[in-house]
Amino acid sequence: MCGITGWVSFDSDLTRRQDVVDAMTATMSCRGPDDEGTWVRTHVALGHRRLAIIDLPGGRQPMTVRTPNGDVALIYSGETYNFAELRAELTALGHAWETDSDTEVVLHGYLQWGESVVDHLNGMYAFAIWDGREDRLVMVRDRMGIKPFYYHRTPDGVLFGSEPKAILANPLAARVVDADGLRELLTFTKAPGVSLWKDVREVLPGSLVTVTREGLRSRTYWRLDAREHSDDRDTTVARVRELMTDVVHRQLVADVPRCVLLSGGLDSSAVTGLAAAHLASHGEVLRTFSVDFLGQEENFKPDGMRDTADSPYVRDVARLVGSAHRDVVLDPAALSDPEARRAVLVARDSPSGMGDLDTSLYLLFKAIREESTVALSGESADEVFGGYRWFHDGSADLDTFPWLGFFTAQPDRRTSLYDGEVLRALDLGAYVADQYRTAVAEVDRLDGESPREARMREVCHLHLTRFVRMLLDRKDRASMAVGLEVRVPFCDHRLVEYVYNAPWALKSFDGREKSLLRHATEHVLPTSVRDRVKSPYPSTQDPGYAKALQQQVKEVLVEADHPVFDLVDRTWVHRASEVDATTMNPADRVGLDRVLDLYHWFDLYSPRIHLA
Repeated sequence: MCGITGWVSFDSDLTRRQDVVDAMTATMSCRGPDDEGTWVRTHVALGHRRLAIIDLPGGRQPMTVRTPNGDVALIYSGETYNFAELRAELTALGHAWETDSDTEVVLHGYLQWGESVVDHLNGMYAFAIWDGREDRLVMVRDRMGIKPFYYHRTPDGVLFGSEPKAILANPLAARVVDADGLRELLTFTKAPGVSLWKDVREVLPGSLVTVTREGLRSRTYWRLDAREHSDDRDTTVARVRELMTDVVHRQLVADVPRCVLLSGGLDSSAVTGLAAAHLASHGEVLRTFSVDFLGQEENFKPDGMRDTADSPYVRDVARLVGSAHRDVVLDPAALSDPEARRAVLVARDSPSGMGDLDTSLYLLFKAIREESTVALSGESADEVFGGYRWFHDGSADLDTFPWLGFFTAQPDRRTSLYDGEVLRALDLGAYVADQYRTAVAEVDRLDGESPREARMREVCHLHLTRFVRMLLDRKDRASMAVGLEVRVPFCDHRLVEYVYNAPWALKSFDGREKSLLRHATEHVLPTSVRDRVKSPYPSTQDPGYAKALQQQVKEVLVEADHPVFDLVDRTWVHRASEVDATTMNPADRVGLDRVLDLYHWFDLYSPRIHLA
C-alpha cells in the first residue's frame, strides 16, 4: 500500500519543476512512511511514497524497465493477491526478476500483455504506467474502487494522485468547490467520477484512463453483468464457503504483522474465524482489534440501528478462536478532540460530517498501527450479501436510493442547518432524482426475472456501485492516514460476481439478512454471533460528546465573519448549541458535527465556493 502522484505535460519541461513534483509527493507521506522516490523526465514526473508490505528491501518505486524503444515506469498502490501465480506464468514466458515484489509482477505483466494486464489481476490497486515507447500514460483502478485514484485534466496533459491533496499541491489546480461538489457532499449519492473539488475527477472503478498528446480516453474493463445462476442452495453455500476461505488466505500474505478488525458482527467474525484457523495451521496466533467507548456496554440503549452492544459478541469470538485481542476504548474527550477532527479532514480532503464515526475509526487505526501494519476488515459484506435493514424493511421498494429512503424520513431536519439560499441553489431533490435515474439505467437485466428479483438486483447494484464506494473511500483514507493497510476480502471480484447473480430468494432463504454468508461461515462462528441481528459500526451514546460539540460550536459562533456561515444557518447553529445535550435529537448532533467539520475544513483548505 502506498501513495502515488504524477504530472504529464506534453508542452513543458518538467525537469525544471522538481520542486512541485516533490511537493505533490510529500502530501502522500502518511500513505507511505517507509520510503519515497520520484522519476522525472521531460514530459512526465512520477512520485511515490511507500508503505512496505511485501519484499521489504526490494520493491522500491518508481520502478522502471528499459526497452530498446523507451523506458516503461510504474508507480503502484495496493496489493495483487495472485502475484505468485502471475509471476510463475510470466517466468514461463521468459521474464526475469530483480525483486520479490508484486509491483514488479504488475510491471512485467504490462510489458507482456499491455493494457490487458488488468484482466489478469486479483487485488486492490491504483497504479500509473508511463510507456515511453509511445509517450503514453495509463492509469488503472481496481474493479470495486477499493483504492482511491484522482486526476485533473490540464491544457497539455494531466495531474493525478491517490488523493486530491496531491493534485491540489500543484499550482495548476484551483481549490474550488462548485455546486455539484456540494450536492455530492450533502446527498450521499456517489455520482461516478465526481469529487468534492471542481475539475478533480475519479478514475472510475474497473476502468483505465490513457493520456497521450491527442488527449484523454477512458475504458471500462469490468462491470457487474447479469448472469444466470444455476447452482442450488447447498451448492451456492458451498461455493461461497470455498471463495471466502480462498480470499481470506490470499489476503493474509504479508511480510509484516497483520490482524483483523473485529466488531462482533457476522462479517468481521467470519473473516476472523477463517483467518484464525489458517494462521493456527501455521503455528501463528491471530491479532484482533475492536473499538469501544467508555461506559458503552454498561449504559447501552437500543436505537433505530443498533439493538445490542458489540462487546459481548467480540469476547465470544475472541474466546472461540483464541485471538490475541485488544479493545481500543475511547472517551468523549478523545472523540471530540479538534486535532483528531482536523486529522480526519486532512485524510479525507472533505468535511464528511460523520463525526465520531470517522474520528473513532481514525483513532482505532492509529492504535492498531502501533502493533500491526496490515488489517483485514469485514467491510462490504452488507452490500454483497444484502445485510442492511433497508434491504428488508420496505425502503428497497421506494423510488430512490434505499439508504436515503431509510435515513431521510425527515428530510427537512437533515438539511435544516444549511442556509436557505444555498439549498435553493443546489436543488438537492432534483439532483438525487437525476442521479437515481442514471444509476438504475446502468443495471444489466436478466431475461425472465420476476419483478421482485429484478428490483432486488437493482438494489444490490446500487449498493455495489454507489454506496459501497463511499465506505471504501472512508476506510482507505482513515487507515492510510496512519500508514495502516486495510484489506477487504468481501470485495474480491470473484465473490462479488458470484453472489450478485444469486437470486434474492437465495440471499435471504432463511428469512434473514445475509443468509448465504451466515450458513457458509457458521463453522467458524459462535452461536451468539451467528444468531445476532445486523448492527452497524458503533457510535458513542455518551452525552458528554454532544456537550463537547456544543461548547466548540459556541466558539465558532463568536467568529461573525467566518466563511462557514456562507453555507450554514447561524440561527440553527445557535439553537442546537443551547439544547439539552442529554436529550439531544440525533439529527442535531449530526448537524453540530457537520458545522465543525465545515469550520475546520475552511481553515485547512481555504476553498472557494462557486454555486453558479
